[in-house]
Amino acid sequence: MATETIAPDWEFDRFDDGSQKIHTEVQLKNYSRFLEEYTSQLKGIEEALDDAIGDVWDFTLDPIALKLLPYEQSSLLELIKTDNKVLNKVITVYAALCSEIKKLKYEAETKFYNGLLFYGEGVSDACVIEGESQIQMGRFISFLQELSCFVSRCYEVVVNVVHQLAALYNSNKGATKIIESSGVHFQIVYEHLGELLVVLLTLDEIMENHGTLKEHWKMYKRLLKSVHHNPGKFSIPEDKLKPFEKLLLKLEGQLLDGMILQACVEQRFDDPGEGVAVAKNSAFAEEFALNIRNIFTSIESKIGEPSEIDQRDKYAGVCSLFVLHFHIFRSVDKKLYKSLLDVCKKVPAVTLTANIIWFPDNFLVSKVPAAAKLIDKKSIQSIKAQRDTYLQQRAQTLSKDVQSYYVFVTSWMMKMESILSKEHKSDKLVEDLNSRCNVFLQGILYAYSISTIIKTTMNMYMSMQRPMTKASVKALCRLVELLKAVEHTFYRRSIVGADSVSHISQQLQSQALNAINVAKKRVISDKKYSEQRLDVLSSLVLAENALSGPSTKERRLVVALALCVGTQLKTFKDEELLPLQLVLKKLDLISELSERVKLQCDCSFLYWHRAVFPIYLDDVYDNAVDAARIHYMFSALRDSVPSMMHAKHTESCEQLLQSYDKEIMEVFSEHLLDKLCKEIEKDLRLSVHTHLKLDDRNPFKVGMKDLAHFFFLKPIRFFNRFINIKAYVTHYLDKTFYNLTTVALHDWATYSEMRNLATQRYGLTMTEAHLPSQTLEQGLDVLEIMRNIHVFVSRYLYNLNNQIFIEKASNNKHLNTINIRHIANSIRTHGTGIMNTTVNFTYQFLRKKFYIFSQFMYDEHIKSRLIKDIRFFRETKDQSDQKYPFERAEKFNRGIRKLGITPDGQSYLDQFRQLISQIGNAMGYVRMIRSGGLHCCSSAIRFVPDLEDIVNFEELVKEEGLSAETQRAASVLDSVLGDLTSNSAEGTEYFKMLVAVFAPEFRSAKNMHLRNFYMIVPPLTVNFVEHSISCKEKLNKKNKTGAAFTDDGFAMGVAYILKLLDQYLEFDSLHWFHSVRDKYKKEMSAVVKEQSVQATSQDEKLLQTMNLTQKRLDVYLQEFELLYFSLSSARIFFRADKTAAEETQEKKDKEASKAEHSSSSTVPETSK
Repeated sequence: MATETIAPDWEFDRFDDGSQKIHTEVQLKNYSRFLEEYTSQLKGIEEALDDAIGDVWDFTLDPIALKLLPYEQSSLLELIKTDNKVLNKVITVYAALCSEIKKLKYEAETKFYNGLLFYGEGVSDACVIEGESQIQMGRFISFLQELSCFVSRCYEVVVNVVHQLAALYNSNKGATKIIESSGVHFQIVYEHLGELLVVLLTLDEIMENHGTLKEHWKMYKRLLKSVHHNPGKFSIPEDKLKPFEKLLLKLEGQLLDGMILQACVEQRFDDPGEGVAVAKNSAFAEEFALNIRNIFTSIESKIGEPSEIDQRDKYAGVCSLFVLHFHIFRSVDKKLYKSLLDVCKKVPAVTLTANIIWFPDNFLVSKVPAAAKLIDKKSIQSIKAQRDTYLQQRAQTLSKDVQSYYVFVTSWMMKMESILSKEHKSDKLVEDLNSRCNVFLQGILYAYSISTIIKTTMNMYMSMQRPMTKASVKALCRLVELLKAVEHTFYRRSIVGADSVSHISQQLQSQALNAINVAKKRVISDKKYSEQRLDVLSSLVLAENALSGPSTKERRLVVALALCVGTQLKTFKDEELLPLQLVLKKLDLISELSERVKLQCDCSFLYWHRAVFPIYLDDVYDNAVDAARIHYMFSALRDSVPSMMHAKHTESCEQLLQSYDKEIMEVFSEHLLDKLCKEIEKDLRLSVHTHLKLDDRNPFKVGMKDLAHFFFLKPIRFFNRFINIKAYVTHYLDKTFYNLTTVALHDWATYSEMRNLATQRYGLTMTEAHLPSQTLEQGLDVLEIMRNIHVFVSRYLYNLNNQIFIEKASNNKHLNTINIRHIANSIRTHGTGIMNTTVNFTYQFLRKKFYIFSQFMYDEHIKSRLIKDIRFFRETKDQSDQKYPFERAEKFNRGIRKLGITPDGQSYLDQFRQLISQIGNAMGYVRMIRSGGLHCCSSAIRFVPDLEDIVNFEELVKEEGLSAETQRAASVLDSVLGDLTSNSAEGTEYFKMLVAVFAPEFRSAKNMHLRNFYMIVPPLTVNFVEHSISCKEKLNKKNKTGAAFTDDGFAMGVAYILKLLDQYLEFDSLHWFHSVRDKYKKEMSAVVKEQSVQATSQDEKLLQTMNLTQKRLDVYLQEFELLYFSLSSARIFFRADKTAAEETQEKKDKEASKAEHSSSSTVPETSK
């Protein structure tokens, strides 16, 4: 408003005091500070996220995986398009067949191998129920039926491949040639055919080695026989049984007799209907043999070398093709046969799948017997002997192999990390991609070599049933870890790897295209025309087209087939052809990089060798320094899970998985976790108790194992759980310490120390036990006392002033004590509800004791003496100054002894005194319970600021309008505070209750004999004082049996019983303690007089006697005074100032005033 009134010209001449500048500077500073803070926050967020979402992938945690395998969208017909129609057809047929074989192989590897291998697993031998095996086989029949169809399909494909190849190479002069095939060798088709035969061979080998399956099959057939005899019982129609039996016979003949491959090679390949001659086709026979030789030549040099990648599998294929060739053409190439057998010296066995190992020499001898006859027996024997030699050499070189591979793999991992973390430089792109490609391939080669060593060694030991040394087992487990390390390295760099793979494959494709282009130009420049040259040109164009897209397996297959035609007529020079083949081989590997890595690093075979796991765990435990390697082993054990999903013999594969999970976890717990827990606990105990010098713990002598390494491990993933070793051990120690503390609460300090030590030494985050920490002189627990109250009151002595119980005697060097603090602790442990229960127990105990009490009072000897004494006192009280004479009480005490004494020298009056002391002890215990309860409540409520003014939380919460749950919580808090304040203020009047419950019975007419009790109190006090003095004197003696310095239970008992009988006035009328005082004072004055008389006579002995007498009288008087004070104190608890009649009157007055008050408060209501 003000600014509007200022003249515009005034704006320019306004006085500048510099304040605006200062204000601007302040704002700028604030703004720059805000920007700095904001930048640092953003940087922090970026760093935090970058760590989590970086280039490095974690094998155990990532929910997402990258699939790099390119997927072909086009069909083969669309891919294979050239102007040469005939060539198109030839290539299409072979491509389709090869694709079909690949699909069949994949189906066999995933579904059928695993289904067969896992048959019978997951069912422990111990718990096999009768008939379980037949049920398993029953579930499995449908799977065998599927396998039968699969095998039949394989047979058809084999026949078709042979026919298609035979049609191309026809020796019949009259037949028209499809294409000029003289220089064309479709080696890749033969390789695929070999792969399919190996599938059938593998199925044979699985069946051969499967004892369980054969056993169950027999049992199932027997079951069928019994069903046949009684079909009605099994509710199966007979007409269905026959076909089913036929089916079983067919399945057995086809699958279970080990004749799957044999039946395949013995098929009729010459089918007149097809019009294709096979067996008589010499050109085809030659071509077939040539291809077998070519494939063999290409693998022979590589097999067993470091650069080997899949030659062993191809070797199995070559052997199978050789058998097929023999069965079709019935001719044997002896030289090739010998060469095939010679390989066995280098490779004694080949792992086909999982734990199935194949010995080529056995196979070649049994399947080609005609050729075996030509070979001398010795050479065949030497091949068999070579197996043992191989194993012995393996055992010796394993540790060296591990060391060398350890160096290779770690240096390769460093290369992977360094190469993949570098940025691409545009000028060195080709070089960079080449080095990446080589590093990737090197990783696959290492994985293949390591995997081969592990599988061959383990499976050969298992198959030949040779024992393996612990060192070999440990070495093989190290190799398994290296294998998984290779896989993890690829996985860690998945993102960078994925990026590189597409670039590398493009680079390789361009190299291949360049080479093909050079050849194509060479063909075009040659002007001579022939159909053969046209085929070559078309095939090169086809290869170029296929290479111009993504490198899918279909396109790569087409390229390979096209080049089979394209390489004839010397279109490529030798120095061009080899690099091209190498590039295509690399392209194959790089395109399927992730699949290859997964395949080579797959450790599912470990399921069959899981017996090595305990030895491995023991090794990890003994060498805790590199405990992190355990992650790799668990990753390897996880590999068999996908295979188990194909198990068909259980109700669900979950059953198999659970059994595997349970087995591994039990072994892991037994061989590592539990050992670790025990060792840590032992170490903590010994460290805390070093003062006891239990054993030599000098690390220089006994060695030292640092188990803390296990606690720095990341949680291990297994199945759908994480195993956190640190949490497991922490939980174990927490549980152990808690349980042991509850058993012996006085050890709480030791366990607290052990907890702290566990945190300091091992970094374990321990949980506080939150048990009431007990003092070290802790006696019995409230529960313990309550259960054995009869034992407690007889073994403990009560002290009224200190409110403490002391043990009478103990075998130990110390006596247990129980005070209010202990009771309060116990109440805190067990809750306040225990107080009422304790009083209830005390009531039960008192009932029994009062029964004995009543019997004693009813005894004729006692009753008559008491009546006599009462009569005597009534008659003589005027002469004796209303005081009960001491002599009379003493006489009573002595007179009772004459009635008899117990073996340990106690009179009836001693026993009666003990009874009263026990009753008093029980009352003392009730008093202590009440004090302990108040102590517990007051310590619980000490955090409430003002007990007089406690706010109502529920109302406050309602005012704030908080949720219903909060309101409920607030009302609970209010009620808790209310309880605590009322408890801490009042405490229950237990004495009143215990008086009220017994008094009516004691005072009733039928218990008149109890009315004499007041008269027995004087002799009881005399008895008590004598007993008390003798106990105190024993304190100074060597033998302290029976020594005591307090026993206020007697005073409590007398006060309580007098109250129950309402006899305080009667007892007071005896003026007993005045009488005692008078008696002793009189005696003492007599002694003093005697001393003064004797002082002149100088008789020392007499003077000593006088002094002793005086001292004795002093002690007695003092003891009676103490008893008097204790009794007076005890009487206060029972309101000794009021008689029963006065108390009743007081009660009536109170009730009347209450009633008046309530009626007066209701009157105004009505007047309204």
